[in-house]
Amino acid sequence: MKYTGILIFSLATITGFISCSKEPGQEPDLTPKSLNLTAMGQEVITYSNEFGVELFTKVAAEENENLMLSPLSASAALTMLLNGCGGDTYDQLKETLKYPANITISEINEVYKSLTAQLLVVDPKVKLALANAIFYRQGFTVKSPFLNTMSTDFDAEIAGLDFSLPSSLTTINKWASDNTNGKIPKVLNDISGDAVMFLMNALYFKGDWSYQFDEDLTSDRPFYTDGSGSADVSTMKGEVGSKVTSGTGYKAIELPYGCTNFTMVVVVPEETLPDFTASLTAEKWNTITSAFDDQEEFGELIVYMPKYKFSYEKYLTDQLKSMGMLDAFSPGLANLSGISDASIYVSFVKQNTFVEVDEKGTEAAAVTTIGVEVTSFPPQPREFVVDKPFVFAIRERTTNTLLFIGQVVNPLGE
Repeated sequence: MKYTGILIFSLATITGFISCSKEPGQEPDLTPKSLNLTAMGQEVITYSNEFGVELFTKVAAEENENLMLSPLSASAALTMLLNGCGGDTYDQLKETLKYPANITISEINEVYKSLTAQLLVVDPKVKLALANAIFYRQGFTVKSPFLNTMSTDFDAEIAGLDFSLPSSLTTINKWASDNTNGKIPKVLNDISGDAVMFLMNALYFKGDWSYQFDEDLTSDRPFYTDGSGSADVSTMKGEVGSKVTSGTGYKAIELPYGCTNFTMVVVVPEETLPDFTASLTAEKWNTITSAFDDQEEFGELIVYMPKYKFSYEKYLTDQLKSMGMLDAFSPGLANLSGISDASIYVSFVKQNTFVEVDEKGTEAAAVTTIGVEVTSFPPQPREFVVDKPFVFAIRERTTNTLLFIGQVVNPLGE
């Protein structure tokens, strides 16, 4: 695995750290380590969080089931794609990702590279892995500057594969599995005959709670679903270090992992979950995390929280279109000239995720896959029959000057 990283929502909790190791008889120092970010880097993270919150709310509006997205994984994969875009396609995707207008693609790449490199070593108690890959069809010409950027700035694995062979599908799915500790074993069921490239990002996280729950205290407790129903679920109980806050329509708790650089934030709405997610904005998210950051210590609190484990898959094409990424998905309009001179477009963006939360901690993984296809033109017809009323015209072809235009209703008429 190439890089290490963490879900973008946790970035708002990063503040300062010395070491979480401890001498015999001493309590560990649970002060988070500071990351060295420029003002521009912090600005990029802020706007990336905005992208993540908006993407989540758009998906949540359509789903009445367990779901999890990785804004960091999606942002990383789409930023790789951004390096190959031009014209309106570039502007639309950059705006969708919420990147500031005054920042260049080179500066964005540098922020990403610096951030992931630091996240790699920020907490030895937390395992983080982030990897990128470009798989392209053998014989398809990819521009060298694009591949060089993918290699140097994103440390991406790059390989040309014969997409017509079943082994290519195996290779791509194995890459996803290998880079998520086996938690996401498959991301593609088949490869389209028009597919020429897949841009991929894999993210893996495993962290133990800084204050773990006692397994002996876990028991079945009722969990009240939206509406009048309830179900008995396996629920953890512990007097654990945490921070709490509340606001209009919600209460929230923050639980740390390892040396406390990374945390889980749980927000419990007062009303229904759909009502809350519909009102969730980046501003509200910042209000919640700022309230946690204003508290210096994780005070001990008796916490009940259900254990949970699930996998999720979602095509994000419609949501990204609604956020402004339009031309990239449109054959004939997409400008991916930074990748190739061929007429290509983005056929899909999808994300596969996995999460498991228990008494010890959390394991989570995500793979974002962007499919790129060559624009297919309809085959030339073998015959053309004019046997009904029609329009005709005469033009000068080099200037498209229209000289005559008319219609024929009945060829026998005068």
